[in-house]
Amino acid sequence: MKVIIIGAGVVGHTIAKRLSSEAQDVVIIEKDERRIREVAENLDVKVIHGSGSSPRVLMEAGVERSDIVIAVTDSDEVNMIACLIAGSQSKIPKKIARIREPDYANYTQIFEKDYLDLDFNINPEKAAAERILRIIEVSGALDVVEFADGKVKLVGIKLTQTCGAVGQKLKDLKDLHPDHRVIIVAIYRGSETIIPNGSTILETGDLVFAVTVPAEIPNLIKLLGRKEKAGSKVMMVGGGDIGFYLAQWLEKRGFSVKVIERNEKRAEFIADKLNKTIVIRGDGTDQNLLMEENVMDIDTFIAVTNDEEANILSALLAKRMGASRCISLIDKPEYLSMVSTIGIDVGVSPRLASVSGILQFVRRGKILAVTQLMEERVEAIETVAMETADIVSRPLKELKLPQGALIGAVVKENSNVVIPEGETVIQPGDKVIIFTLAKAVPKIEKMLMVKPEYF
Repeated sequence: MKVIIIGAGVVGHTIAKRLSSEAQDVVIIEKDERRIREVAENLDVKVIHGSGSSPRVLMEAGVERSDIVIAVTDSDEVNMIACLIAGSQSKIPKKIARIREPDYANYTQIFEKDYLDLDFNINPEKAAAERILRIIEVSGALDVVEFADGKVKLVGIKLTQTCGAVGQKLKDLKDLHPDHRVIIVAIYRGSETIIPNGSTILETGDLVFAVTVPAEIPNLIKLLGRKEKAGSKVMMVGGGDIGFYLAQWLEKRGFSVKVIERNEKRAEFIADKLNKTIVIRGDGTDQNLLMEENVMDIDTFIAVTNDEEANILSALLAKRMGASRCISLIDKPEYLSMVSTIGIDVGVSPRLASVSGILQFVRRGKILAVTQLMEERVEAIETVAMETADIVSRPLKELKLPQGALIGAVVKENSNVVIPEGETVIQPGDKVIIFTLAKAVPKIEKMLMVKPEYF
């Protein structure tokens, strides 16, 4: 697959790194010479110096032979123009643009076929805000992902010493709770990532990812020993786009929200637009301010400023002062990998949210969504089972799934959700959610493809 990436910032660099590691043919277009040097030194991709909105540069990049154009510069306008020009120069199968300005998001007609004809527009801030909201809504969760239009949930929970599941084999847990529609699909244990089987034993400190249906989440929480009460008190540091999105949504859902914002004009804007949220002008890393605002009584503390170091510091302060759960917006990989070891409960990355959305268009098969978990170590793939694909019409116990891959849920055409067992049979048209380590992705893709004899 030939992919042109316009913009070598954090998102563009991350996408290029992931695709080049999978032996995709990647070309990056970038104007900034410093970024060009960084890409050339670190990645095995072709780099072109120039503007992605230039027809000449796009032709030089081979736009007429490309499968996907991904425009992720810092400018929404450049991204849109680049995709428009790419489409005028060649019949590009897929066009993807990063568009962050809320005004554009409210005027979606420009993305449709008669205009920009975008296949996917990325709003990293909105994607990160949606993920934070899903986490807030599940007591004790460190991650929550939805599949099949919300019919299936993936919940990440850290096991404590008091958890009754610690020391149990997964097959024994299933025998003890046969009525629970729950399956554990991944475990993060220190630096080790495990796609488990029935003999896997749970340990204290494991970050466990379990698939279930929404109605079963209370049973899942009990099964994994979490006793937190659902709390409605939220304190947020940062009133930028992400903070504003979150405050709006949390207000509508009945949460009690405080927002700390350093910039006076932005604080006034938020206070004017929101009805019930308390807006405080101040520094979220000020320990005295956090104390005055009773951070020790907060159920969820969220740091979402544009300064990653400030986010980490304020979340650490809040945690040490007694906040129950702390979430920090972090994009740098080296910071994100430290989250669990330094005491922050959740690190959310707009960068990874963007990459996950793009991978949907790179994976082979009829892919509906791709989500990266555990710092890109595990990939969740939501797909539609195709006729003659290797995963259909046989019991799961007979499928030769590659090591490091597991089927977490099957959604039938009548919308019935099946938490799979060995006798489960996938039929053509079923939605299937697969969890896999990166090394197993190529084999999974091959199993999802329609065989040539079908045609």
